Amino acid sequence: MGRVFLVVLDSVGCGGAPDAAAFGDAGANTLGHIIQACAAGGADHGRSGPLHVPNMDALGLGAAVRLSTGCQTPGLDATPKGRWGAATEVSKGKDTPSGHWELTGVPVPWDWHYFPDTVPAFPEDLVARVCELAGVDGILGNCHASGIPIIEKHGAEHIKTGRPICYTSADSVFQIAAHEEHFGLQRLLKLCEDLAPTLHAMRVGRVIARPFVGSPETGFTRTANRRDYAIEPPFDTLCDHVARAGRNVHGIGKIRDIFSGRGITDYVKGPDDKLFDALVEFGDTAEDGDLVFANFVEFDTLYGHQRDVAGYAAALEWFDARLPELLSRLREGDIAIFTADHGNDPTWRGTDHTRERVPVIVAGAGAKEIGLCAFADVGASAAAHLGVPFGPAGRSFL
Repeated sequence: MGRVFLVVLDSVGCGGAPDAAAFGDAGANTLGHIIQACAAGGADHGRSGPLHVPNMDALGLGAAVRLSTGCQTPGLDATPKGRWGAATEVSKGKDTPSGHWELTGVPVPWDWHYFPDTVPAFPEDLVARVCELAGVDGILGNCHASGIPIIEKHGAEHIKTGRPICYTSADSVFQIAAHEEHFGLQRLLKLCEDLAPTLHAMRVGRVIARPFVGSPETGFTRTANRRDYAIEPPFDTLCDHVARAGRNVHGIGKIRDIFSGRGITDYVKGPDDKLFDALVEFGDTAEDGDLVFANFVEFDTLYGHQRDVAGYAAALEWFDARLPELLSRLREGDIAIFTADHGNDPTWRGTDHTRERVPVIVAGAGAKEIGLCAFADVGASAAAHLGVPFGPAGRSFL
C-alpha cells in the first residue's frame, strides 16, 4: 500500500474562479500574473528573469494555469509528465479553513461571519470580552489591517500600555498581535484560546495569535509561534477517515490548527524551510498507508498579503528547487499531490486573499490531464489511493 503526500502551497491560485466577480476578484490570477511579471522583467528584485520552476512545470503547473484561464505562461511550457488540472471551490469563502476543509471533503455548509470594514470594526461587547480575558483597559487597532503594517503602527503603544493589537481582514478572522516578551507568548495563546468559543459561536472561522518580537528602535518581526484557533469541521474530513482506518496523519505547518487537531497523529510547526525539512524526513519515515499533509504558509503571509511579486516568485523558485528532495523519496505506489487553498494575487488591489481556482498537479500517478475538477476531488483521490472511506463530496481523478 502506498502513501499520500498532500502539499498545500498556501494562496498559490491560478485564476479563473467562475464566481470571482462576486468577491470583487474578477481577473485575479496569482500564478498567471507572477509568471507574466517575471517574463516582463517586473520581478527582478533578489531574483531575475522568467519564473524558473522546472520541476513543478514538468508535473503540469504551467498547463494547469493555462487550463484555468487561457492565459499565456512564458517560461512554463513543459509537456506534463504528471497528472494535472485546476480545481474550483464551492464554499462561500476565500480563506484557509474553507479551502482546506473542502479539499478534504467538507464544503463549508454555512456563511461565515465577517466584520465590517469600519473603524471600529468590532462590537462593543466583543471588545469588552477581550479586555476582560486579557486584564486590560482597552485594545489597539480595532479595524481591517494587514499584519505587519499594523504591528509597526501600534507596536510601541502596545509595549507601553499592554493593550493587545486586534484586527481583522476580508476573511472571517479575529487576529490578536502581542509582543512575546512584554505581553507574553503563553498569555497571548491563552487569551486566544479562551476567546475562541465566543468567536466560533458567531461563525467567525478563526482566532489567530500573532506573536512578534523587537522594539520601536530595531523594528518588529513576527515569529513562527503563530497559532490558529479554528472552528472544528462539521463533518468528517480526510484526516478523520485516515485516522479511523488506523493510519497515521502527519501534519506539517498549520494543518493541526486548521482541523483543530482532529485526526492528526503528530505535527511539526516552524518556518517554511524547516517545514520542508520535515516533509523530506517524512518521505523517509512515514509508513505505508500514511497521509503526510503539509501547508506552506509563507507564500501567503510574507508575499501575497504584502503584494511582493518578486518575493513571491523567489519563494516559488525556492520551493521548486527543493522539490526533488521529496520526489526522490517517493516509493513505488506513493503519490504526491500539490495544490492550494485560495489565491492571493500580489499584483491585485488591497492586501486580501483573491477568489481563484487552484492548480492540482500529481506525481506518481502517470501523465494525464485531470481537467477542471472540484476541490473535494483532491481528498476523494487521496482517500481512494489509501483505500479509506470518504464522504459524499468529490470523486477520484486517479
